[in-house]
Amino acid sequence: MRVSPNGLLTYGMQLPVQSQSTLYAEPWEADTGAGDLVGIARAADRAGFAYIASCDHVAIPRRLAPAMGTVWYDPVATLAFLAGVTERVRLLSHVAVVGLRHPLLTAKQYATLDHLSGGRLILGVGAGHVREEFEALGVDFERRGAVLDESLDALRAALGPDEFPSHQGKLYDFEGLGQRPRPAQERVPLWVGGSSPAAVRRAAARGDGWLPQGDPRDRLPAQIARLRRLREEAGTDDRPFVVGAITEPLYVGEPGWDVGRRTLTGPPEALAESLRAYADMGVHQIQVRFRSRSRGELVDQMGAFGAEVGPLL
Repeated sequence: MRVSPNGLLTYGMQLPVQSQSTLYAEPWEADTGAGDLVGIARAADRAGFAYIASCDHVAIPRRLAPAMGTVWYDPVATLAFLAGVTERVRLLSHVAVVGLRHPLLTAKQYATLDHLSGGRLILGVGAGHVREEFEALGVDFERRGAVLDESLDALRAALGPDEFPSHQGKLYDFEGLGQRPRPAQERVPLWVGGSSPAAVRRAAARGDGWLPQGDPRDRLPAQIARLRRLREEAGTDDRPFVVGAITEPLYVGEPGWDVGRRTLTGPPEALAESLRAYADMGVHQIQVRFRSRSRGELVDQMGAFGAEVGPLL
């Protein structure tokens, strides 16, 4: 199973509940928990979503808490829990700040997740942006880009088929240390998150996919053109590669409440026509988010999207 460029525009979603930044969380999420996550994950499984995603923050400093909140579930625990109650949908970390942890530790956690889920992991990674997290864990915030670059190389080795992986670098050096279980997938997809020039370069040179962070539609064509050019320069343009995009908020049908002026609304045909513009830009998968006033309304929106919009993409 994989999400890859195949002529179809696939769709996935960042899970609600597991991260509750005031920038995007709906009010109803404040009083939710495990049962709600299970219901939403199962709805995604039924509705044909390619993946469900979970974020990664260890701790939020007081200066950022008013905007970010402090509700950030651990992605490995969350995705492993949901793997046990779903059958098909893939499990994406969007994104894991892998520079906060030694690559062997990250590989142990995510290889186990891939093994237990039958090969459903997509490891999305990013450099991180919260200085205090790095300082508390003893990691150099200013060098986080270089740390992520080497972490990707080390993870590629540690998540490969070799029971005794090896990596020799400036920051990490290991060999002769066995780790089992191995991932179920022969090659765990590594998707690089971020829209900065450094992140796009990193995705082109080291990634199997790119996860932009909030690029509006009018910026995506130039970013994708640059990504293609960088892949040619890096000699990686012959490898399968997944280009992603995060869409505007969605509401299938005509809402009877204020969903915000940026939200795309309307009948399935109109929504599909609007979303197909992403494919025309060279996007392979879209991450969607639905406006909702309750878990029930969200699940209904997901079902309607899967049944009526998805087949038109």
